[in-house]
Amino acid sequence: MKRAIQVEMGSDNIFADIGLPNPEEHLLKAQLVVKIAKLMKERGLKQREAAEAFGIRQPDVSKMLRGDFRQFSVERLMHFLVALNQDVEIVVRPRRPRETGPALRVA
Repeated sequence: MKRAIQVEMGSDNIFADIGLPNPEEHLLKAQLVVKIAKLMKERGLKQREAAEAFGIRQPDVSKMLRGDFRQFSVERLMHFLVALNQDVEIVVRPRRPRETGPALRVA
């Protein structure tokens, strides 16, 4: 006899699902790191080269790309994007009626 596997649908934020404090900030950081990683890959930028551009050590770039980005603030990650020749805009607007709550997101 097979057992039924119970599945629970998660939210759009895995950090909230696993109960971390400040899940919105963790998600925003993760989205910024994904952008950084994508740009590095598109440009064929090595971790050593990125570290020099960001003003950090290569092992810290490696940790960041593997998901250990706690040591970096949102602001610092945005500066990394600027170092990759990206414009970073912060837009503040009223919440749309269909949204469930205030949102931080990377486009």
